[in-house]
Amino acid sequence: MAELAHLAQPGTEFAVRVTPKASRNAVVAEAGVIRVYVTVVPEDGKATAAVVKLLAKALGVAKTRLTLLRGETSRDKLFRLD
Repeated sequence: MAELAHLAQPGTEFAVRVTPKASRNAVVAEAGVIRVYVTVVPEDGKATAAVVKLLAKALGVAKTRLTLLRGETSRDKLFRLD
């Protein structure tokens, strides 16, 4: 995604809004907001794990390079790219 290319710099922090139990998995960047839609339910961190996997794929980086800074149980999450 071209909209997410500027986020691929190490040390970049970015916020995402998560929608669990969506009809499909998707990462959408519109109007400066990153929205991540995942099909899994928000139980026991499953949705957060799916978000990390989807974001890593969209950014073209390894999952281990994404660090969740805030929002483990929230729909609004803050990540840092290490």
